[in-house]
Amino acid sequence: MIWNLLRRIVLTAVLVPLGVAGARKLSDTVERRRGPNNRLSRYLRQGAGTAETLFGRKKRRRFGFL
Repeated sequence: MIWNLLRRIVLTAVLVPLGVAGARKLSDTVERRRGPNNRLSRYLRQGAGTAETLFGRKKRRRFGFL
């Protein structure tokens, strides 16, 4: 039972950052092909940011007070 929990934690710690990085890279590729004002690339980037904040990283801020 402990091994199942440990395996789940390790998989989450590895797969979530890889998925976030993949979503951001896909978003960049879509923006290059279709232009910057694309709904798909915006949703991919927002989803990557949401997943990143859910799993422990702080939200990236533009300024120190925002």
